[in-house]
Amino acid sequence: MITALLIDDDDNLRSGMKGLLALYAPNIKIIGEADSVVTGIEAITNQQPQVVFLDIQLNDGTGFDILEQLATKNGKTTSHIVFITAHEQYAIKAFRFSALDFLLKPVDPDELEKVIEKIKDVLEKTDNYAHIDLLLENIRKKVDNFKRIALSNSDGMHLFEISDIIRCESQDNYTLFHIKNSKPILISKTLKEYDELLTEHGFVRVHQSHLINLTYLKSYIKKDGGYVIMADNSTIPIAQRKREQLQEILAKQMNS
Repeated sequence: MITALLIDDDDNLRSGMKGLLALYAPNIKIIGEADSVVTGIEAITNQQPQVVFLDIQLNDGTGFDILEQLATKNGKTTSHIVFITAHEQYAIKAFRFSALDFLLKPVDPDELEKVIEKIKDVLEKTDNYAHIDLLLENIRKKVDNFKRIALSNSDGMHLFEISDIIRCESQDNYTLFHIKNSKPILISKTLKEYDELLTEHGFVRVHQSHLINLTYLKSYIKKDGGYVIMADNSTIPIAQRKREQLQEILAKQMNS
């Protein structure tokens, strides 16, 4: 059995989550509940759950306050955190860059099942929970332009500078990251998800299967249908519908 805590200041939501977990995750045992920052810290410290389902907004603070205080007290958080949140775009963006699991209210059973599968995978491997530190760093600074990204694969959690990512390559429902001074890393998320995250960092989806960091573009060749040569000497094709967009971007860069 996987032990878990529910931290939410709404009794009805806690009851609803218990009902959903009983239906869709019978292998998860709720060993305690809390409704505030103070009682949440106490419950996590005393019961050491494997998983914490944590609401962001609490009556006496936030779920982030709990993690901050636990980090100050214990040096790190050793429970797998699943945030439960309303549509708070900044927090959701921070979760995605930090590879943290979250559920939107009202909780969708299909999304819950996906998160439960991920929990099983995470608990089977040693995790240094560095991505929680990254989340707190981003939340603390309240910046919208995140500098680092957490990537989780079968080996564990890895943190990289976004500026070191040369390109991303689609491999079915996986994404292969090619990173400066590092071996490629395969992540079990689609390229579409990273396209959404990285576009504002100077990345361009030049092909259905390729997302490139323009910082590492060496040459744009118009012949043979159009392709680019990257700093790692890879040759990346340009989709016909993307050629004009890429040419406009490069022209703006040259004129700026």
